[in-house]
Amino acid sequence: MMDRFEGKVVIVTGAGTGIGAGTARRFLQEGAVVVLNGRREAKLRETIAGFDAAKSLVHPGDVSDETYVKRLVEDTVTKFGRLDVLVNNAGFATFGPFAQITTQDWRKMMATDLDGVYFGAREALPQLLKTKGSIVNLSSASGLGGDWGMSAYNAAKGAVTNFTRALALEYGSRGVRINAVAPSITSTEATVDFEKSEAVIAAFRDRLPIGRSAKPEEVAGVIAFLASEDARFINGVILPVDGGLHASNGQPNFLSLLGQA
Repeated sequence: MMDRFEGKVVIVTGAGTGIGAGTARRFLQEGAVVVLNGRREAKLRETIAGFDAAKSLVHPGDVSDETYVKRLVEDTVTKFGRLDVLVNNAGFATFGPFAQITTQDWRKMMATDLDGVYFGAREALPQLLKTKGSIVNLSSASGLGGDWGMSAYNAAKGAVTNFTRALALEYGSRGVRINAVAPSITSTEATVDFEKSEAVIAAFRDRLPIGRSAKPEEVAGVIAFLASEDARFINGVILPVDGGLHASNGQPNFLSLLGQA
């Protein structure tokens, strides 16, 4: 493993499970000091098990709380002296018909998936301007197009997509790059119920040319690339990590339908 982040300090939100946990580990493997945010302290400690404790800080809290996010960044800089990368990963999805979404459901989704990204960027950017660092936001395939039954999530992730682009315009010339990844289905705690259904997995396989869900570490590798000097001329990109999902124009697989696949 390369040491692209030796001497760098990284905050990863939602680092207790899934893509966030995979991302925190990837940065640790590449030499970074990592500050791990999440709501469940025990899960954050599982993420860093086996790594040098001196090179990490477990910082439990809720990114929908702007006072907490301010403290997260302040504590990072106080302890480690700098901030080089922010990964705004914390988020969740709900599924169901639009008519069943309550105001409470909507506000909760926006508070974590969108407000948390805004608070993180707002508090981190003054520090990132000093280090010429970068932000990687977690959008989604659902932030690039609509889904049946995920209207609130589509709205939040669509906002993250364009927020990323707007910030990249403002801060690119000032030395801070801001990009996002847009994963499709990734095998995490959040997808366990989906992946128990053979019909759901078969439908995803039909749409994903690679033929399977992503693994968290596969998305983490792309996040680390975007945050690294290897991507120093990449700014304002929403990079699909989707197994080829967006290679399709949406029409069905004619070869399969005609028995020629």
